[in-house]
Amino acid sequence: MALIICPECGHSISDKAIACPSCGYPVQAKPIRQAKRRRKLPNGFGTIKKLSGNRQNPYAAYPPTTEYQLTGSPVAQPAIGYYHTWHEAYDALADYKKSPYDVSMINATFKEIYDAWFDEKYVKNQKRKFSKSSVETTKSAFKNCASLHDKTFRDLRKADLQKAVDDCPLKHASLELIINLYHQMYAFAMENDIVDKDYSATVKINIPDDDEKGTAFTPEEIEILKNNSDNPTVQTILMMICTGYRISAYSSLKVNLEEKYFQGGVKTTAGKDRIVPWTADIIDYARNFKPEEFKPKEFRIREFYPTLEELGIAYAPTGEKHTPHDCRHTFSWLCDKYKVDPLSKHILMGHSLGKDVEANVYGHRTLTELRTEINKIRL
Repeated sequence: MALIICPECGHSISDKAIACPSCGYPVQAKPIRQAKRRRKLPNGFGTIKKLSGNRQNPYAAYPPTTEYQLTGSPVAQPAIGYYHTWHEAYDALADYKKSPYDVSMINATFKEIYDAWFDEKYVKNQKRKFSKSSVETTKSAFKNCASLHDKTFRDLRKADLQKAVDDCPLKHASLELIINLYHQMYAFAMENDIVDKDYSATVKINIPDDDEKGTAFTPEEIEILKNNSDNPTVQTILMMICTGYRISAYSSLKVNLEEKYFQGGVKTTAGKDRIVPWTADIIDYARNFKPEEFKPKEFRIREFYPTLEELGIAYAPTGEKHTPHDCRHTFSWLCDKYKVDPLSKHILMGHSLGKDVEANVYGHRTLTELRTEINKIRL
């Protein structure tokens, strides 16, 4: 260290000082900073290379070599990523060292991730047998988001996934299958350390639900459901068939365990707060149903469609895909089949009585009368 004279006040000060301690005159414009020293890479840690050219992320991080050719030359490993600074690349290698993953999948496309997930779920999985319908609907969902196929999966963001759904011209039920595929692929990618965030979680369908149209389940399909009534999802479907509410209503129903009925409803004035007694076929299912735990969207995508696919009844004989609203259509058909009186049927389903003045004024049914009529129904 040497002493210098402050040009402002004339005091002797250190040549390392930034400013004069007596008068505050700046001696150096800014402190001299030491360059951050690079850490030495440990053996077996991997390598970092700075790539040529003008790149935004010039530092490539490579995992340690594990394979060698017969000549002894190392087999080139794909980079785990490209980084703006050497230190970012070092941190990436450190994370890889803590939890190694399949580097070949890091830069995989949407199609490559789909192929790997499909192989794990439908080919290698010997514990569970999937129906042909389940496989075909999965393939259709993949085909319907073709704009994503060649894009790097980990580079996708919510906007990319949402656009593929918004651009698809198909019906609501088909869009639900695309989103369900997203969810499963992201779960697979996270399990395999390919991504660390599920961008599919907030993707939504921006068109009206067209499930008001529908087809009743056939007697043969109902028989299949009955034969699988040990399945909790099937129990809920049978309960929906025998009560006739819209799927969105089940999350807010009031449960009367003593009198054995549901009360609630959505959409129309006539449909709200209506009472539907439980038929003998579903008393046990209805008694254990918890509306506060029922999530209509999740049930539709993660339980209803996959369960029907596994049972081989995802599609009606007409070729139309069954939707939750088909349970309501089935209830209507059962009322007609078992000759539930028309007024009771309208009340149970929450239909408006329109311009029928007599029915509007005098069309009442007691709980006992409704129970008598609905108990005509048998699955």
